[in-house]
Amino acid sequence: MTKQTQEEKAEELIEAFEMFDNWEDRYDYLIDLGKKSPPVKPDERIPDNRVEGCQSNVWLVARKTEEQTVEFSADSDAMITKGLVSLLWLIYSGEKIEKILSYDIEALLSKLGLDQHLSLTRKNGLSGMVKRVKSLAVHS
Repeated sequence: MTKQTQEEKAEELIEAFEMFDNWEDRYDYLIDLGKKSPPVKPDERIPDNRVEGCQSNVWLVARKTEEQTVEFSADSDAMITKGLVSLLWLIYSGEKIEKILSYDIEALLSKLGLDQHLSLTRKNGLSGMVKRVKSLAVHS
């Protein structure tokens, strides 16, 4: 089985979002995405793994693999926020550091419409999550 590229994963997300006529359904999709991603283990829910700048609790953990990729686990105690961090997990986990740092996540968020449909606090939290993913990739 061939590993999907970030672009292929992004295209699947865009197609999924386009299937829904309204934002309530898109938020439900995000929530479902959050339910499918691997959670952070209870013993990893520590202050060092928390994402700064989020209103809700968000944890991100990174592990470098032997193949020099970075595997992430992500979790939140808020449903939509967990969906947002799971979206990042889907795009970034399993990628090489260079791909994590160079991927244009803002373009994807714009194509999904999230840049227009998230509250300011969620946008700020999502920005903090992206910064944390990139920082973890470099320092894992």
